[in-house]
Amino acid sequence: MAAAWSNWSGFVTASPQLIATPADAGELVELVRSAPGPLRVAGAGHSFTPLVQSDGTIVSLEKIEGLVSHEAAVNRARVRAGTRLGALMQILQDIGQGLPNMGDIDRQAIGGALGTATHGSGSSLGAYHTQLEALQLVDGQGKLREYSRADDLDMIHATGVALGSFGVLTEVTMNNIATYRLRRRKWVLPVGDMLRDFETMMAAHRSAEFYYIPFADYVQFIASDLSDAPPTPRPTEDDEEGLATLRKLRTTLRWLPLLRRALIRGAVKKMPSEDYVQDWLNVYASDRRTKFNEMEYHLPYEEGPKALAEIIALTEKHFPEVYFPMEVRSVAPDEFWLSPFYKRLTCSIAIHHDAANDPLPFMRAAEPIFRKYGGRPHWGKMHGLKAADFRKLYPRWDDAMAVRRDIDPKNRFVSPYMAGLFGIEPSPFGIRR
Repeated sequence: MAAAWSNWSGFVTASPQLIATPADAGELVELVRSAPGPLRVAGAGHSFTPLVQSDGTIVSLEKIEGLVSHEAAVNRARVRAGTRLGALMQILQDIGQGLPNMGDIDRQAIGGALGTATHGSGSSLGAYHTQLEALQLVDGQGKLREYSRADDLDMIHATGVALGSFGVLTEVTMNNIATYRLRRRKWVLPVGDMLRDFETMMAAHRSAEFYYIPFADYVQFIASDLSDAPPTPRPTEDDEEGLATLRKLRTTLRWLPLLRRALIRGAVKKMPSEDYVQDWLNVYASDRRTKFNEMEYHLPYEEGPKALAEIIALTEKHFPEVYFPMEVRSVAPDEFWLSPFYKRLTCSIAIHHDAANDPLPFMRAAEPIFRKYGGRPHWGKMHGLKAADFRKLYPRWDDAMAVRRDIDPKNRFVSPYMAGLFGIEPSPFGIRR
């Protein structure tokens, strides 16, 4: 009987012949050589696309985790790829190091976060993969390969964002910074002011982002800056309670949209400001219990406000059932071939829909707006693009595909979904180049 797997939201499911949890690189090598294909790698299941879906083998790296070594003098640490971000934060804090930046979820495995170009916010701060100093992977023939910036910079750039299809990561060496504190502030302002002053406000802080709740007319702006001040208590989170209230208003006031808008607007306008100082690992992550599905597009920085204004108009006119906030962040450019931030400063816009509802009508309606403004989709979040689209969006696409073929010449890591992404035509006997 086939095993069962699903992603965090429950939207993507699979019935593979085998779900394997190797204990070390040696067992992983044997799996790659002998397990039924295609082989796909599962981190924490926080991707919303079918990256992990397979009817062959799903490999979980949950046992390949923890610290391997560290270099205090240069704030560098080598960790196993299955290490969850929440655990990694404490590991680094204990050795006097810190991640330069983070997103607001800490449940992902570092291997999955790297492979899908997961990121935080800050116009001078790169995504997780920009910290890569070295990596070790098992290729499609079951051989261990090691790449480093010093000796194999092109290979680091080619494989740093790899969607689990350029080999299976086993260990990564990360360039970190010395542990630090942040002053985090939150306040509310009208959405029109935010869109008008977008570039000024986002650039005024080490890290800045904001959330727009549909029908609110106001945004919650979040700014984080380095601080030497003593720690102060972090305010209690009420995000889950807020989502429950928004869902209730959506349901009970479905036929009274003006009243719904007035109540949401009034509540958001009165949200209290926050101002506290904490060690970095106590600032970034938030509790996320209400399940959702998500689309996120990465746009040229200057196009962000225009795209967001259109997304807001679309949502409030045609999709009143959507109540989840929209998240807007910035990300620094980098040199990684399949990074959505390749060679451009980026504005990232994420839209969400309750996992209890069908997300596809909303996502399909929003996607043309993102694409009109030159957006590249987040690899782990919903999109409808294929290889022909990606070839236009990524200047090094063909180079990356050549590296992929070298690492996995027999397409051991290519599921039907991945074949569509990479432009690999299926044959009657499996997947070919």
